[in-house]
Amino acid sequence: MNLSDRSSISAISAGRRRGTTAAAVAALAAAGLLATAVAPAAEAAPALPSTATTAAVAAPDIPLANVKAHLNQLSSIAANNGGNRAHGRPGYKASIDYVKGKLDAAGFTTSIQQFTSSGATGYNLIADWPGGDPNQIVFAGAHLDSVTSGAGINDNGSGSAGILETALAVSRAQYKPAKHLRFAWWGAEELGLIGSKYYVSNLPTAERSKISGYLNFDMIGSPNPGYFVYDDDPTIEKTFKDYFAGLGVATEIETEGDGRSDHAAFKNVGIPVGGLFTGASRTKTAAQAQKWGGTSGQAFDRCYHSSCDSTANINDTALDRNSDAAAHAIWTLSAGSTQPPGGDTYENTADVSIPDNGTAVTSTVNVSGRTGNAPAALQVGVDIVHTYRGDLVIDLVAPDGTAYRLKNSSSSDSADNVQTTYTVNASSEAANGAWKLKVQDIAAQDTGYINAFRLTF
Repeated sequence: MNLSDRSSISAISAGRRRGTTAAAVAALAAAGLLATAVAPAAEAAPALPSTATTAAVAAPDIPLANVKAHLNQLSSIAANNGGNRAHGRPGYKASIDYVKGKLDAAGFTTSIQQFTSSGATGYNLIADWPGGDPNQIVFAGAHLDSVTSGAGINDNGSGSAGILETALAVSRAQYKPAKHLRFAWWGAEELGLIGSKYYVSNLPTAERSKISGYLNFDMIGSPNPGYFVYDDDPTIEKTFKDYFAGLGVATEIETEGDGRSDHAAFKNVGIPVGGLFTGASRTKTAAQAQKWGGTSGQAFDRCYHSSCDSTANINDTALDRNSDAAAHAIWTLSAGSTQPPGGDTYENTADVSIPDNGTAVTSTVNVSGRTGNAPAALQVGVDIVHTYRGDLVIDLVAPDGTAYRLKNSSSSDSADNVQTTYTVNASSEAANGAWKLKVQDIAAQDTGYINAFRLTF
């Protein structure tokens, strides 16, 4: 993160006040968001398979060990080149060469864009994954340079390593997204976002219009972390927030504003942007420490822009979660599929009311005509309209009665609705039979209904 954000970063809670008034419920009903006419039956009728429905393939888990291996390499590069990876220094060029080598070997088409800043040559690295609609580009980026005072392992080796390993996961999966995927590692961010500004300013207007969204990852492993989500674009914001809500991790809106990191240049020309951040020099509050753990009254990153920003300056849990969230967003927003030919989606769209603080209800899909067991990556699509999702406990129940927990209740999970796809290792279960989505509201004051439930084999 560049120098101008020191003492400038603030965050506000994204949570809303617990409870929903009768007026609010009535408003939702009037808007068609509550099932006011749903019969009180506890279970909806089973649905037939629909081969016309195409579900997005869930992202793979991003191995933390692999991300940390990239950080170790960046640390070694800094140590061998004067202790940093700053613009115009040999450590930065060596960092570019390391990332480029990994991407080239994985089958990406890479290019180096040169620019000049402060009398030195700078470099942006751009990597495109073959395929996907070239008129719809999902773009992820992170700055690769450090300040001169240290190796820059959290700022921003963390974001750089996270999206590098996500890109390599794309290659390992031989992912075939509907939209085109592009990744970038920016130079001279610490001098004022120079590299990303240069890229955008030299991108023709027609090319800018092809970018569906730009995702920025700047400092995603802070040692005293928060979980902050950019709120610049509603779709991207929701994608990230839904992911963390599925983990039971509360998020807050990142309010660093324009001009603080590399998404700014994209936003300024009308490209939808979003991203993740775990905090810099700002102090963690007592409320945030209660929500996320860590130490209140202490900076999210005490080594921000300092020589101690080393491999010891990383919170593994935050780095792991944010790397997985990056992959989730890239897979979700690119809306592709690597399902083998003949893959079927079984869907039930009949509404099922969820009693407020009541008994569990189920929606069922009957699967038949398949051989063997369910897949190790069974896609479970959940669409629940609810005024306080933190009340909900959600399970997938296999035909033999085995329950797979999809979501726990959480008082800090203050968003509305559950509209996401979970991945379940159901390889020990017979594929055929009645699969149920089981939902229970365990607290009072809020209400909703199951809108749809789908399984993709």
